[in-house]
Amino acid sequence: MERKVAIITGASSGIGEATARELARSGIKVMLSARREDRLALLKKEIEAKGGQAEYRITDVTSRADMESLAQATLEAYGKIDVLINNAGIAPVSFLRNRKVDEWDLMIDVNIKGVLYGIAAVLPHMEERNEGHIINVSSVAGHEIYPSSAVYSGTKFAVRAITEGLRKELRPDQNIRTTIISPGNVATELVQTITDQEVFSLSSQFANLTPLKGEDIAAAIRYAIEQSTSVTVKEIIVTPTSQRS
Repeated sequence: MERKVAIITGASSGIGEATARELARSGIKVMLSARREDRLALLKKEIEAKGGQAEYRITDVTSRADMESLAQATLEAYGKIDVLINNAGIAPVSFLRNRKVDEWDLMIDVNIKGVLYGIAAVLPHMEERNEGHIINVSSVAGHEIYPSSAVYSGTKFAVRAITEGLRKELRPDQNIRTTIISPGNVATELVQTITDQEVFSLSSQFANLTPLKGEDIAAAIRYAIEQSTSVTVKEIIVTPTSQRS
């Protein structure tokens, strides 16, 4: 693990932040990326204070140029890219009848294009080295559609399709692994992006649900990475024990 280098998008909070801490604690050198520089700087300082290695770059995953620059900055800092964790995502869920079209567009840009731009940025390097690991964060909403999740679920189904499609395109001798991480309910900032007031009327169904922590998903990501290169963990679905759908 201590020889690996990982890029983490959406590293300024939630799953991404927890994953950065987990991987750095395991000895992995991490390149942190997000749009909020103040949070990235604090996380880098925290990781280094505990003996880890971290750099950061302000990145908008909806910009292909930003993602290419992120990959290049990682190569300049560490000389290689072993792991890409496409974690950045948004979830302003809403009922279709309320026509939150701008939010639909943004979800498509962040949740789908952001993943594609990440793959495009690192895949040539991984193919050249004949080694690498691309981990894409989907969701249980990528397996099941809920009222108000039509567009969000669509983007997360797409993440699963893209990841599995990439796995099947790669030759067996290329030694590049892909993993889908599908979390259930996790305590993150995602709920703060919801603007459809009707959605909050559904909150009662989650009243008795204790959500996962970002650290729970970070542990699953670490597990996928630490397996032998001859082992691919295709997908991990992680939900609270109390979550039944």
